[in-house]
Amino acid sequence: MNLALLRSMLMLFAALSSGALAAQEAAEAAPVKRIALSFDDTPRFEGALYSDDERSIRLIAALHDGGVKQAAFFINPGRLSEKPGGKARIAAYVAAGHVIANHTFSHPQLRSMDTQEYVNDIARAAEWLNGRKGYRPWFRFPFLDEGGDDKEKRDAIRGALDRFQLRNGYVTIDASDWFFDAELSKAKRAGKPINMVALKELFVESHLGAAAAYDGIAMDTLGRSPAHIMLLHESDLTVLALPDLIQALKADGWEFITADEAYADPIAKEMPDVPFSQGTIIEMMAWERGMPAPRWYERNNTRIAGKLFRELVLNETSRPKE
Repeated sequence: MNLALLRSMLMLFAALSSGALAAQEAAEAAPVKRIALSFDDTPRFEGALYSDDERSIRLIAALHDGGVKQAAFFINPGRLSEKPGGKARIAAYVAAGHVIANHTFSHPQLRSMDTQEYVNDIARAAEWLNGRKGYRPWFRFPFLDEGGDDKEKRDAIRGALDRFQLRNGYVTIDASDWFFDAELSKAKRAGKPINMVALKELFVESHLGAAAAYDGIAMDTLGRSPAHIMLLHESDLTVLALPDLIQALKADGWEFITADEAYADPIAKEMPDVPFSQGTIIEMMAWERGMPAPRWYERNNTRIAGKLFRELVLNETSRPKE
């Protein structure tokens, strides 16, 4: 073989190897962003777009098609009396590979309820859930309210969860999907023209923004990106936008993991001691560690989210008179 040609080939091989190594090193240096999905308030009330059965069928399909192998559904068994088909829908989620957990029996808010009554409500839900296929011993506070400014109540519930062998089913990412769904329902009842394309775009953009915001707060607080849990609800708008949301998260570099994997993160052991216990565990941990406000995603302020909804979805330039 010609010596000059051989030398050129060796130089080309060295360059390609160097480039591949640099690309590998860059990929290894980039932080891994991992996320699991969770859905509250199952079985949920009637929505603006689908029947209950159609909503569940669409939800299962969106998760399957998006490659989300396991999401968590937080259950309110007390709603089954008015949602007789809810039991079959819950079973369908489990049959599709997803898991179920405790969200209280009747969805009360802790700060406005007697402590023992709240404990009893958790126990009633646990009685229904225990032994069911797909059950996980996780408990999520309705409204993410862990007692507000009442530390005695907060600590009493933490003690009760320990006795019940339940772990906090915290969330790390929240974009108030319930608010956009509620605004859609109100607009439909009022007969207002709704730009559904703009609504889906607003929904997806808001959830991408929330993921970035809370991951940034986590990086500043913990020095790493934890395994995240996104809060969603079993609601019509969420189901409508879910295929687009899953694809957008993937395009933004998020890797979907199971809820089991997410709750194996070390932050699962955290019990932040803050003046007001409500919201994501990320914002409470940031507060505990001295991070100044804001420690949350701005669109969780419903005044900001409502203004965007009216302007982009309803094409209203100013707030209508009450």
